[in-house]
Amino acid sequence: MEFNKLFDHTLLKPEATSEQIKKLCAEAKELNTMSVCVNPCMVALAAKELAGSGVKVCTVIGFPLGATTTEIKVAEVKKAIEDGATEVDMVINLGWVKEGRYEDIKNEVSALKKAAGNNILKNILECCLLSDEEIRLSCIATKEGGADFVKTSTGFSKGGATVHDVEIMREAVGPDFGVKAAGGIHTLAQAEALVKAGANRLGCSASVAIMAEYKAQR
Repeated sequence: MEFNKLFDHTLLKPEATSEQIKKLCAEAKELNTMSVCVNPCMVALAAKELAGSGVKVCTVIGFPLGATTTEIKVAEVKKAIEDGATEVDMVINLGWVKEGRYEDIKNEVSALKKAAGNNILKNILECCLLSDEEIRLSCIATKEGGADFVKTSTGFSKGGATVHDVEIMREAVGPDFGVKAAGGIHTLAQAEALVKAGANRLGCSASVAIMAEYKAQR
């Protein structure tokens, strides 16, 4: 995979404006990233801006806490797809993880994947709040539920992506499943370390700077 295609170029700040989303999309087109990742209210705008470019539109579901009901998450997925998203990043129910309710997590993932259809579904685990074993078991439940990726972080909790977490996730899901690292990735060295650990997608707001650093070294 080309290095630029690792990136979901991201702007999820709640105060993001339409003009900032247009700028994000323009940057993504110039870099030819895999996608932009925006809040649900910005999906239709991003889809319009990126039409015909080959850059996908990704959005977030149950974000950033994961504490809405499955029914609401499903409705969010359906609306996002209707508005033009082709990838959706859901947030896991962290209370269920802490209670060991992995069958419920599996079932929720399955319900959202059914709503997403052939579109990509990623499950955000918020690893900074979980033990290594909770990360491992959440990954297994996510894979069994039919999702396409596990993802490290929302970027809105107390920590972001780490090499250690990515290694656990990759070992848990095996070689052929998606692992997305996101949160706090600001440098090329960080990005490359996470990819080496097993990530095959990167959620970054710093994609432009990282790609500039990458090109400067080639």
